[in-house]
Amino acid sequence: MIFDFFSEIKNELSVVEDELIKAVRSSDPLLTETATHLIMAGGKRLRPAFCLLGGKFANFNLDKIVPLAVALELIHMATLVHDDVVDASLTRRGRPTVKAQWGNRISTHIGDYLLGKSLILISQYEDPLIPRVLAETSVKMSEGEILQISTTYDTNQSIKDYFYRINRKTALLISASCQLGAVACGASRQLHQTLRRFGHYIGMAFQITDDILDMTAEQTKLGKPVGGDLRQGIITIPTIYALSKSSARSRLAEIIIKPEKNEQEILEAIDLITRCGGIDYSAGLATQYINKAKKELYGLPDVPVKRTMQIIAEFIGIRKF
Repeated sequence: MIFDFFSEIKNELSVVEDELIKAVRSSDPLLTETATHLIMAGGKRLRPAFCLLGGKFANFNLDKIVPLAVALELIHMATLVHDDVVDASLTRRGRPTVKAQWGNRISTHIGDYLLGKSLILISQYEDPLIPRVLAETSVKMSEGEILQISTTYDTNQSIKDYFYRINRKTALLISASCQLGAVACGASRQLHQTLRRFGHYIGMAFQITDDILDMTAEQTKLGKPVGGDLRQGIITIPTIYALSKSSARSRLAEIIIKPEKNEQEILEAIDLITRCGGIDYSAGLATQYINKAKKELYGLPDVPVKRTMQIIAEFIGIRKF
């Protein structure tokens, strides 16, 4: 899905979408069908969009930046396919997941296939910063996922633990997208480092908002069941806050550590988290990160997409899906 605030890069995003489909095509019909399944389901395309927007602050060249933009989305898609296997998720964006339609074995290999395709695209770049940043980011993303798995049902996690995890899981790839789009278009170090920091703050806000929406969104808009993190024992910031502040902490912890939870228990946990201020506190943290991101924009050149970046930052704080 391409939002109105991407109007300035609408044509470029269309090129990325076409190249994304071309990149995953294979002589094997099953590979092509499964690899294009998630692409056809749509998505926000935030990472390629940030890559293109970052390039607009430098000497923008579509031919130079498109392979990178496609590679970033392929990396993101690969993590989604693997996540759906780990989480046993049957729907994403309102459609059956690759896991639901083809099973774990195919899904695992499709995720690897998408990562491999991204490596081919990245290998085109001579600037060593691009593959280095993406390699380091991929390693840290895996660390974040492993950390999340190893801390499920752990009710003693701190806010610091949470920030460490979501930086690796989400913020790093968004940060790299903002930074490397500019790098691909010949930006100065000062410029691409500013964009890197902007992306970090936006990425942190995005994941915090995601974790809020997991408890508050309408299921039809979210595209997956509400309360998914609680069902899996994943402790996010609203829950961490509630575990430290709620007078019903013991009951909340009792629900969280249960391997199997019914719908009534999920709703009870969400109610406990909401009533003690966990959602409001988390929204305040997201706003702080959004404000930090907007401050980074002050140091960027006054090009048209600067306003677009500001609008995107504001949207992340109010999004409903």
